[in-house]
Amino acid sequence: MEKKIKLIWDFRGPAALKIAEHHEIHLKEFIVMENVDVITTGFTSISDMHSIAYMVVNQSNMIAMRDRLKPHRGEIYVEE
Repeated sequence: MEKKIKLIWDFRGPAALKIAEHHEIHLKEFIVMENVDVITTGFTSISDMHSIAYMVVNQSNMIAMRDRLKPHRGEIYVEE
């Protein structure tokens, strides 16, 4: 089974959650326009001043997605 990678965009400040939520919309638009293979997208509030938007891809697609979308960081994705 191929590893899954979570590409993460960090947003900070009082509007972080709204920005992360909006960024996910753009990620979904990109997926549709470019017809890319993505496992899931989402956004999460870490604290009142820090939220993230994310996209989970197979490791084989990670470099192409990283180079095109410029996430702030990434981590191995483990389904909960």
